[in-house]
Amino acid sequence: MLMPSDKDYKSTKKIKENVSKIKEEFELLAHWIDQKYAVKTYNILFDYMDKSKSRPRLQICLEFARDKGKFMERMGNFDKNKQKEIAEKFREITSTIKTAYKPSHFKKLFGLRYRNDNLHIYFTEFESIAKTEANNSIPKKEIEKLQKALNNPELWKISRAFYGVTYFLHTNEQLKKYEDSEIHKKWSEQYFELLKKHDEFGYFKKAAFRVHLDSKENFDNNYESNWYYYYK
Repeated sequence: MLMPSDKDYKSTKKIKENVSKIKEEFELLAHWIDQKYAVKTYNILFDYMDKSKSRPRLQICLEFARDKGKFMERMGNFDKNKQKEIAEKFREITSTIKTAYKPSHFKKLFGLRYRNDNLHIYFTEFESIAKTEANNSIPKKEIEKLQKALNNPELWKISRAFYGVTYFLHTNEQLKKYEDSEIHKKWSEQYFELLKKHDEFGYFKKAAFRVHLDSKENFDNNYESNWYYYYK
């Protein structure tokens, strides 16, 4: 789940919108995760890491970026102990259900597609992608209209990427002049007003939102005037 176009994001969004629910077979595990780690699990998705289906994995789709942070180590890797705990709990749940229900019912719930051996656990979060979707939903014409209304010859370009926005001045000297200025504050407020119209779930908060500033000079000299290099 990396972009708003991903099917995993779309299925999780339906749960957030109360259009659908998490699959029945994952409800117990989601509840256990929420209780143990004080997070909100919106969805759990199962697939395989390879074509041979020898490496099953579970994607734990959390709501907030801060929730995902609870499962990360300082070096940016997933917490191995928590991965192990969740994998063991999944095996425990599947084993309990297999004992409690007839084989046919168990197969209906879990089937062969939910293998629990050599299981890889990884974590994603809904909030950042929903914010990216909101930012991308602002029509290009509205961005152009905003820049025209600002009527500032020192402002070269307004550029969006993911859930952030960068206002480019022409030179580094101009950048220094505007950074943390009253105009910078006003730009942030104006863009937030535009953004909140498309923020379906209210994830953007005015107090925390800030337009990033940069310069065309930096873009040209250090990124070869290439957007791919800049946002890489």
